[in-house]
Amino acid sequence: MADVVASTRPYTIAPVDGGITAPRGFKSAAVHCGIKAKAGALDLMVLAVDTFASVAAIFTTNLAKAAPVLVSKRHLEITHGTGCAIVVNSGCANACTGDEGMTHARRMAEEVALDLGCEPERVLVASTGVIGVHLKMDRLVPGIHRACSNLAHGNGHDAALAIMTTDPFPKEHAVTVTTARGPFAIGGMAKGSGMIEPNMATMLGFLTTDAQVAPALLQRALVESARDTFNAITVDGECSTNDSLYAMASGNSGVVVDDALYPALLEGFLTVSRQLAIGIVRGGEGATKLIAVTVHGARTLDDARQVARTIANSPLVKTAVHGADPNWGRIVCAAGRSGVALDINRVAVRIGGVLLFENGLPHDEAAPQAEAILKHDTVDIDLSLGAGEAAATIWGCDLSAEYVRINGEYRT
Repeated sequence: MADVVASTRPYTIAPVDGGITAPRGFKSAAVHCGIKAKAGALDLMVLAVDTFASVAAIFTTNLAKAAPVLVSKRHLEITHGTGCAIVVNSGCANACTGDEGMTHARRMAEEVALDLGCEPERVLVASTGVIGVHLKMDRLVPGIHRACSNLAHGNGHDAALAIMTTDPFPKEHAVTVTTARGPFAIGGMAKGSGMIEPNMATMLGFLTTDAQVAPALLQRALVESARDTFNAITVDGECSTNDSLYAMASGNSGVVVDDALYPALLEGFLTVSRQLAIGIVRGGEGATKLIAVTVHGARTLDDARQVARTIANSPLVKTAVHGADPNWGRIVCAAGRSGVALDINRVAVRIGGVLLFENGLPHDEAAPQAEAILKHDTVDIDLSLGAGEAAATIWGCDLSAEYVRINGEYRT
């Protein structure tokens, strides 16, 4: 989807450089403090606002929530959605680490607060990496102080590098939203490569804006934009312990977002989030192909999402795409077990626009054409249920032997 929104709307959206620190009022710093084994690898990031910001968040639906998730949820409850910084480490998830893990997560917030001169509750915490390992606080605490002493505007790219684990490349994007009231910026960065599944995947995501947005409206925009972006991706169907998505609004642009201007904010969030979410899937562990599964003709939007998610998560579909095998039967089979009612005689399946199945009958003569399409690095799978008007897209990737190797050696 193009970054520039159609001119018929009362606002325009255009890409800009700067990533997470493109909006005014945000500064960041990234350092290597020794959580990651690789020498010099950035593994700690602090993102701070010049004053205070409205803050919104969505957290993992996994019941085995990591200490940083629990601490950040509590801090947002106490501050009613306001804050001044987020501290993130990579290389250690601080998950399933008991009371000590909770103490470490709280201390991360306390050390940042000490340097910034704010209450610890106004600092949020995120961690990503190996589960069941304790943080090395003797390395982390000095790293936090070094990062806080080097906070600067324009450091967004280093911040995007510091949050990576098995990611093959950083994910960052930013746009300017121009409205009749003036322009405001939205920036973002994310990490995630494996254990990715809708309803908050094993990912960390961060959005910033210099619009002035009340916490409740910011939360609404985050939830609604995530529904069709971060919650519409899958790599392997796994939902992690640390998944967190944050949004912060500094208000430095002077543009006040109310209900009238809300569509511009939402579209900006969608534009940035879609770019980041698709980047996560394209950079999935062992992935060689991006798969866009679109289901239309569904009775309800939830039905469309459920069928698309089932197809995108199917190991048989994912391996068929990896091997460029136009096996439409696997797609139909996944749709049929999705839990959504369907009439096989109304179903149609296309790969890259090539019709392979319709009205209960195959079109095997089109298989060579579909096979050629499946050799591309982006594959569109389209399934029509013929039951209604609703449609939804879920983005996934293929399943390769490299995925098995990466996860078979993750701790060793």
